[in-house]
Amino acid sequence: MRAMQIERFEAIVIGAGMAGATAAAHLSATRRVALLEAEESAGYHTTGRSAALWEPNWGNPDVRALTRASRAFLDSPPPGFGTVPLVRPRGALHLAPAEQVPALERALAECPDFRPLTPEAARALVPALRPGYAAAAALEPDVLDIDVAALHQGFLGQLRRAGGVLALRRRAGRVWREAGLWRAETATGEVFAAPVLVNAAGAWGDAVARAAGLRPLGLRPLRRTALIVDPAPWAVAEWPLLGDVGASWYARAEAGGRLMLSPADETACDPCDAAPEEMDIAIAVDRAAQALDIAVRRVEHAWAGLRSFLPDRSLAIGPAEEAGFFHMIGQGGYGIQTAPAQGALLAALVNGTDPGPLSAILPLVDPRRCHEVTA
Repeated sequence: MRAMQIERFEAIVIGAGMAGATAAAHLSATRRVALLEAEESAGYHTTGRSAALWEPNWGNPDVRALTRASRAFLDSPPPGFGTVPLVRPRGALHLAPAEQVPALERALAECPDFRPLTPEAARALVPALRPGYAAAAALEPDVLDIDVAALHQGFLGQLRRAGGVLALRRRAGRVWREAGLWRAETATGEVFAAPVLVNAAGAWGDAVARAAGLRPLGLRPLRRTALIVDPAPWAVAEWPLLGDVGASWYARAEAGGRLMLSPADETACDPCDAAPEEMDIAIAVDRAAQALDIAVRRVEHAWAGLRSFLPDRSLAIGPAEEAGFFHMIGQGGYGIQTAPAQGALLAALVNGTDPGPLSAILPLVDPRRCHEVTA
């Protein structure tokens, strides 16, 4: 019988999407890290399908704090991180049909950087906006496009330069703790061992917890659909992100003069290689057509991804009930814009160092809170 091959590291991270990449990159400053990924490429699922923005007024208080704490990194990444800017200005136009005006008024009261606009001013920004659709509107100017691929590859580059290992096609099956080390056995028969293991497996986060004999956190993967259309005759490159305040649809300019549409769907499903459904595509086209004078003759491309939320829709960053096991899951739709600060916070918690101002959100992101909610 062939002896078990054991690869020893100082930390193991499971999942090479954005969460796992930033966790591995930040940990690699002080530890030799193995980043395990089940698929043939890093970020195959949610990260590779994300059209992310930096939106400081989005999400729960922990999300907003992590978003704002990530801004400096996104504006000025460290030398050698990449060759292209990570962010560029976009802005967001929030539209309120008559029944959504009270919700817009609440948003204006809560977000001092929102600027109220008349429907006419909104049409000046987006000339395709149908007269009569929006009874009121607001502009959120400080919203940025994020180059998701550049950010993700930048973190993976940091890991490699620090001597870490990205191990593709290494699905973690059996996970256990023995003699003070966490061990993850992959489908290839290799066993990776380290005193620290970080669960950054996205929609599969609860499956990894169960494999390790730990209680799941109650993660809910939700499918989100997007599609690309030709918005001719409109030139959309400088349009802000736009959608209704009720979050039933949104649209965003894409490369090549195309427009991305989404019905902002959240359909519960099992962890999987998500695919769009015809009904959701049709809903996206219909809702956008109610607001925009665009005749969609064909859908050029459609896809779906999974956005995984915990019951309270806050993140899980921190220790589990077993020593050396850390969660970094439940990013929902916020994982890209919060990635730099998430990685720094996770590394501080693993290394026992001061997380600075982010200490204030530790109770909000403590994974063990989920056991109190679901008990």
